[in-house]
Amino acid sequence: MVLPVRLMKEPPRKLRIGIALGGGSARGWAHIGVLQALRERGIEPDVVCGTSIGALVGAAYVSGYLEKLEHWCKRLQWHHVVSYLDLTLSGGLIKGNRLFDFLQSHFEDRAIEALSRPFAAVATDLETGLEIWLREGSVLNAVRASSALPGIFTPVRYDDRWLVDGGLVNPVPVSLCRALGAEIVIAVDLNADLLERHPLRAAKDIEGQVAEAAESGERNGLLRQPARYLRTMLFGESSDLPSIFDVIGRSINIMQIRITRSRMAGDPPDIRITPQLAHIALLEFHRAEEAIAEGRRAVERASPQLAHGARLLDPTRAETR
Repeated sequence: MVLPVRLMKEPPRKLRIGIALGGGSARGWAHIGVLQALRERGIEPDVVCGTSIGALVGAAYVSGYLEKLEHWCKRLQWHHVVSYLDLTLSGGLIKGNRLFDFLQSHFEDRAIEALSRPFAAVATDLETGLEIWLREGSVLNAVRASSALPGIFTPVRYDDRWLVDGGLVNPVPVSLCRALGAEIVIAVDLNADLLERHPLRAAKDIEGQVAEAAESGERNGLLRQPARYLRTMLFGESSDLPSIFDVIGRSINIMQIRITRSRMAGDPPDIRITPQLAHIALLEFHRAEEAIAEGRRAVERASPQLAHGARLLDPTRAETR
């Protein structure tokens, strides 16, 4: 008597999770709260990709420096932010060297290839407009190139190319996550609410704030250029026109919103998390605490999506029949 052979099904495996951390300048501190809240829910991405500030936070995450970055950014005051503005008129308003010199002295730089999990940053070739995926070499150099916001930060020379912010071509790099092997992609979109009504601020309304911070920084040796020079460079004469940072920032935001919608229509993420931070301006990096808290709230609002996707994120949780 021959007994029937019962075919055994392969046990379900956990799919590779990718997280695409979008650009958004100072709003990007929300990524810290998002990553922490996901970790508390048992969700640890296997692939991490970022654009601009998303590249910075993503690099800190895969390097094991997320909590250290959180501690630093929560202590930032407005005069600290101003002290990092090494102004120039060549290629942008800010060189960015002072900030990244500080980061290099406080966070160990590593080769992307040596990180614990796949990581990549997105930048844009200024000459050709091509989307550049930075997947090897110095982590900090990749982050610097990905964060070179046009008109604000100067371009970065990288492998014989002039690179600028990746948000010009791929603000929320879902496609890059998939290219690196992610089977389920969580997208963190910082631009979802930017077209809601938030009033532009006139230059005269924020000149005093910057001037006060600049003068305080000069007195404490935090600034290399005189406060009067900083005020003139940023504002010239006060007027009712929007500030230069509002004009540049809002223009870039509009562009990135349109690009994000187009890219996600063609390659939608499996789960989308949308912190609501349109009230935080381009360079308000001193508002990290509220941005991080909103990142956590955004994960909570996405709970139905996360619950619905639980079997996708980890099929081993599914009950066997």
